[in-house]
This record gives sequence, C-alpha cells and structure tokens, in this order.
Amino acid sequence: MRPLLVLLPLVLPPLLLFGRCGAAASPADAPPQLPPPQNLKVRLYNAQQALSWDPVTLSNDTRPVVYQVQYRYSTSHNWYDVNKRDSSVDCTNLSRTECDFTANSLSKGFPRQFNISLRVRAKLGDRVSPWVTAPWFEHYRNATIGPPENIWVTPEEGSLIIRFSSPFDVPASVAFFSYYVYYREMAGIQQVTQPFRNNFITLNDLKPLRVYCFQVKAELFLVKENISRSGHLSNISCSETTADASTKLQQVILIAVGTFLLLLVVVGACLFLVLKFRGLVKYWFHSPPRIPVQIEEYLKDPAQPILDALDKDSSSRDDAWDSVSIVSFPENHREDTLQSTLTQSTVSSHKPMDGAPSANTAADVSVPV
Repeated sequence: MRPLLVLLPLVLPPLLLFGRCGAAASPADAPPQLPPPQNLKVRLYNAQQALSWDPVTLSNDTRPVVYQVQYRYSTSHNWYDVNKRDSSVDCTNLSRTECDFTANSLSKGFPRQFNISLRVRAKLGDRVSPWVTAPWFEHYRNATIGPPENIWVTPEEGSLIIRFSSPFDVPASVAFFSYYVYYREMAGIQQVTQPFRNNFITLNDLKPLRVYCFQVKAELFLVKENISRSGHLSNISCSETTADASTKLQQVILIAVGTFLLLLVVVGACLFLVLKFRGLVKYWFHSPPRIPVQIEEYLKDPAQPILDALDKDSSSRDDAWDSVSIVSFPENHREDTLQSTLTQSTVSSHKPMDGAPSANTAADVSVPV
C-alpha cells in the first residue's frame, strides 16, 4: 500500500489540472457520434504553419459539419483552442478543412522553438466526433526551408553582385541563415561559394562578356541546439558580365576599323558603278536645256517688245574697242626675229588699204573686241 500512497499524489494533480481545462475532455462528455477527421497533415514551409484534414461526410444529414482545432505545448497537459486571442486566427468553428495559424510576426503565433501538438474534431449540432491528434512538431526542426527570395543581380566588370532576401525572418538569438551560391559559366563546370551570412555577395574573377548562371540556397542554423537545416535551391538565373577597360578599348578599335572598312567598300563600289555606267549616270544627272526667261516670256506674249529692250539694255562694254599700235621698221631691219613676227601677225590680220600709212611710219589701229 505504501507505493500506492506515493503514486497517488503524483497522478492525481495532473488529472485534476487536466479536468479543470475547459477545452479538455471530461467523463461528462457525450459519446462520439460523428466519424473523426482523417489524414491530418501539418504544413511547415518557411514561416507558414497550417493543419489540414479530409472532410467528414454524412449520408443521412445535409447540414454542414464544422471543425474545432486545439493545441498544447510539450511542457503542458492542457489543450487550448486556436482562437484569435492566442494565435490571431479562429479555428473553433471552421467550415473549411484547414486551419492556417501562421504568425503575422515573431511576437505572435506558436513559438517556433517549442514542441507543439495539434488535434481536431468534427461537430454537428450537439454531436461531436473523437479527437484526432497530429504528431508533435517543432517549427525550426521540421519546417521546409525554401530558397531565398527577391533575387537581384548587378553585372560589373568581370563580376556579378547578387542580392536577395532571406526565406523568412528569424530572431538572431535563436537562429540565423547561411547562404551558398552555385554558379557556372554557360556550359561550364559548376562552382560553389563559401558560406556567408550577408544578404549579398560579389562573384569576382569572372570572364568579361560571358554569361553566368547561378542558384542561391539558404541553410538554417539553430544557435542553442547547434543543428542546421538545408534549404532548397532557387530557380536558375543567368546574367552577362560587362567588359573591362582593355576589352572596351579592343571593342572601340574593332568598331573603328570595321566602320572604316565598310566605308571603303561602299566608296569603292560607288566609284566602280560610276565608271562602269558613266554614260547612264551622266544621262540621269544631266539637266535638260532650258529657254532663257526673256525668250520664254516673248514666246508666251509676242506683242511684248522684249527683243528691243534687250538690244537697248546691252551695255556699252559689249561694243568696247581696244587700241593696238603697229610699228613698222625699215626694210633693212626685217631680218630681226621679233619685228618679223609682229609684221607677219599684222599683215595676216590686216591688209593695206588705200591711203594707209607707209612702211616707215607708225599708225594706231583700233581693233574691236
């Protein structure tokens, strides 16, 4: 009897405490009358926490079935309703088959470092089903870690700057994320960086003007437990590095040489076509003859004295005369070369007239220009 007396104080207080909880089952509860929900699933992805199950169907009752969800910690024997006061969501009379109790912030919702158990039952009026309990879980230990989000890349000269955000927020005193970047040149060998804790990294020593593809992965580390959970890789992203100074100079030189060669080819082709088809080109670019404006006006109106006006308007400079002096020397000096040339020019241009000056005299002759 003595061992029994020792055990009773250890057993009775939890029973009494468990019976005081309003959400806990009591002997006065009516026997279950509804089938229990089946296939309970706890979804833990990043910061998301949700419990789902299969619906309860009744063939003899068309009224909608509602569901009640409760939770408890591993350090407590009491079950509590999932309501807005404790978890910011009401899952006491659900018409759907899912209770999403994801915390809106780190200060609300279920603590992610605690062990939590969930249970659910169906209700229809005063009829209820048995409770169905989901396995224990701790969010940081059991959650699926997704890839980093909002990945953004900035190409630089022979490098890539990659920025991103963490899969979800964690308190620095409890856990932290480390990141890895898997990268490779297009159709090249994959490389991986050392783990780093910043939300950005610069991939250096890359080839200029090359396309590199990369993926980012997060790994969650728990500080106190000294354990880690590896996450999923992000989708493949590709970016091209920019050119360095030497490459830019080479590009400028190549562009200049290419432009010069192109212009040389164009000019040579044009010159060849002009030489080969110069008659046709001359015909195309030859302007047709045009009638002078005065004659065109006369032809339009012959009564106008256009010709007389043209004759009167002719300047006196058109009738200008230049004076030319012809000098004749005696017969004995005609052998001189210069005088012979002048005399021959004068004789060939003017024949002697009656009354003309003699050979030994000089005369002024006006020659019209």
